[in-house]
Amino acid sequence: MPVDASEFASALRQYAAGVCLLTLQDDIDDVGTTVSSVMSVSAAPPLVAVGLSSEGYPAELLGALGSCALTVLGVQHAIVASRFSSAGRPSARHLLESVPWRRAEASGAIVLEDAPAALDCRLDRLIPAGDHHLALLQVEDVPVLNPEARPLIRLRGRYVDESARA
Repeated sequence: MPVDASEFASALRQYAAGVCLLTLQDDIDDVGTTVSSVMSVSAAPPLVAVGLSSEGYPAELLGALGSCALTVLGVQHAIVASRFSSAGRPSARHLLESVPWRRAEASGAIVLEDAPAALDCRLDRLIPAGDHHLALLQVEDVPVLNPEARPLIRLRGRYVDESARA
């Protein structure tokens, strides 16, 4: 008997996860989405995996462009995470007003300068997985690394700091 979808979602809300911002630059605009389904896959070569909704434009665009940036968000980015998880959002540049950012060299995508870390990535492959796609990304560069920055975490549907405080 299949697991109830709401029960499955409730169970996974108990799992604390880091929050990242995946950004892409196409010929017209900047696109971004908040992701918390991210995992390290390999150190040699450096690979990470990201879960993206199959219905979303970021997965489609990533397949077409073949590159993106992945910024590990800090506690100061909770509002940014909320903005990029909302439907019908405008250009990524508009959502980042007053947030220091720059472009990653290889992908040209936006990375946040005051984040704990950012990865400039090339798409290795996009794998269909249920109602999502698993993007396997090869890390080409680490344009941002701030080991002292405090990471943003998602737990039980809320953004919290490492002490689990909202």
